[in-house]
Amino acid sequence: MQEIKVELTKNPKEKPAPGAPLPFGTIFTDHMFIMDYDLGQGWHDPRIVPYGPIEMEPSAMCLHYGQSVFEGMKAYRAVDGRILLFRPDKNMARLNVSNDRLCIPQIDEKFAEKAIEKLVSIDRDWVPSGEGASLYIRPFIIGVDPHVGVHPAHHLMFMVICCPVGAYYPEGLNPVKIYVEKNYVRAVRGGMGYTKTAGNYAASLKAQDEAEKQDYTQVLWLDGVERKYIEEVGTMNVFFVIDDEVVTPELQGSILSGITRMSCIDMMRHWGMKVTEHKISIDEVARAAQEGRLKEAFGSGTAAVISPIGHLKWGDVVMEINKGEIGPVSQKLYDTLTGIQWGKVKDEFGWTVEVQ
Repeated sequence: MQEIKVELTKNPKEKPAPGAPLPFGTIFTDHMFIMDYDLGQGWHDPRIVPYGPIEMEPSAMCLHYGQSVFEGMKAYRAVDGRILLFRPDKNMARLNVSNDRLCIPQIDEKFAEKAIEKLVSIDRDWVPSGEGASLYIRPFIIGVDPHVGVHPAHHLMFMVICCPVGAYYPEGLNPVKIYVEKNYVRAVRGGMGYTKTAGNYAASLKAQDEAEKQDYTQVLWLDGVERKYIEEVGTMNVFFVIDDEVVTPELQGSILSGITRMSCIDMMRHWGMKVTEHKISIDEVARAAQEGRLKEAFGSGTAAVISPIGHLKWGDVVMEINKGEIGPVSQKLYDTLTGIQWGKVKDEFGWTVEVQ
């Protein structure tokens, strides 16, 4: 593995006081990781340097053609003081899936994991200890060729930045209100829906803005062809508890393979629950709600972990789910996942990695 050079900041920032609000994605730690790619040389010059602005030309390709991918993961301060990462190998593997789709050179996944561990170790005092708080980690890659022309970049930057965060939603674990989008689509099979790339999120902004204007927290996306099959909810994967079965849309090229989604499925099957992955239409969900068979609905993702859905609006149809309260499956998943992440319960699955 390449040696990672370290330049420590000479001007450490003031850290948030214990218990102070930690708005998501607004406060950044003292350091960041950077590594460059040049055609013919490969990935090189890995370094950890003080967090700050980067220099690029106005013609940098990422600014014009969106050749940009990213990941989202967290570091947690366990109850015994250890700092834990949650399944970082899965994040780096998924980053390479996104890289492949956007013609970005593959990264060495093991090296990237070690780089993230080193960065978190250096900024370990930034990992908050408050209830529900964590250190959000954002690895990303951008094409920086100073060239206005559509082709895969020959010069790129792989960077990692970190920020202490509290709860993603102001509602916390209280069930959220979700609006089913009927006019816009997020992704289609053959597109980039299964990757974490900037373009997918840009495509979601209009619908999210309109949902917020109607006092809804997030958007439930339907498929881009028939506009009937459920895909994702905002920045999360989605699950429905119908009768004695937990259903989640199958991955078929337009849905992101969430690390939390994967963990939820593994965990529920470990508990002996019936979990199926298949196409499910919004009509089926509405019918189940009308017949009293829709017991719970929830989203899963790194930022919120588990986000119960208490209110679902599809056109003129409004579904109140579980009387607007969190259900037992959502609660058990949240308690167990966060328990593993914060070291409160035994990690039976070997999912956590301790930062030295």
